[in-house]
Amino acid sequence: MPGRWRTLDLLLKDQIMLKSKLNWRYATKKMDAARAVPQAKVDAILDAIALAPTSSGVQPFEVIVVTNPDVKAQLRAAGYDQAQITDGSHVLVFAAWDNYTAERIDAVVDRIAEVRGGRYESVTAYYDGMKAMVLARTADVNFEHAARQAYIALGIALTAAAFEEVDSTPMEGFDPAKVDEILGLNARGLRSVALMPLGYRAAEGDWLKDLPKVRRAHDQLFTTVA
Repeated sequence: MPGRWRTLDLLLKDQIMLKSKLNWRYATKKMDAARAVPQAKVDAILDAIALAPTSSGVQPFEVIVVTNPDVKAQLRAAGYDQAQITDGSHVLVFAAWDNYTAERIDAVVDRIAEVRGGRYESVTAYYDGMKAMVLARTADVNFEHAARQAYIALGIALTAAAFEEVDSTPMEGFDPAKVDEILGLNARGLRSVALMPLGYRAAEGDWLKDLPKVRRAHDQLFTTVA
C-alpha cells in the first residue's frame, strides 16, 4: 500500500505541475533579445515534438529550426513584422508534407523495420492499405491532413516549452508562400503551416505578460455524454 500511495502522490504532483506550467505560459508578445534559449532546452522541446502522436505514426511534417539572424529577419518581414521572430533566439517552422507519396509511406515502413528489428506482414499490409487510400486523394486534401498532424506536434511543443520555462508564441499570421520561398521548402515537398519563436519574456513592454489568463468556463467548454 505505501508504494501505491507514493505513486498516487507523484501523479497528483505531476498533475499540479502540468496545470501550473500551462497557466504560466502565454503567447509572449515581447521577448528579451539579449537572452538566448540554451541548446539543452531546445533539444528537450524537439524531443517532445518527435514523440508527438500522429495518424498511423507517419509524422507527415518537418520542423526547421532557424537561428540565423538574417533568415529570421526575412521571416519577420514575411510574418507581418512580428518582433518575436527576431527577438526570440530560435524560430521553429512547422512545415507539412505537400502530399502523401508511396515513397514517403514506404520510408515509414522501412523505419519501423529498422527500429523493431524486422518486417512484419501485418505492418506492411496496413501501410499498403493506407497508400491505397491516401494516394487516391487530391494533393490539397492530403496536405490539409498533414497540416493537422503538424498542429498536434505544435501543441506538444508549446507544452514542452512551458515545462522548460521557455516562452513561445504560436503564429499563423505570416505569408506561407514567402516563408516557403525563404527556406526553400517547395523543393523539399513541404509547405509552412505555423511558426513558433522561442525565447524569454521581456521584463517590460509586453502588454499581456501580467494579465490573468482568460478561458471559457468548463461548463461552457466541455460536454459529458454518459
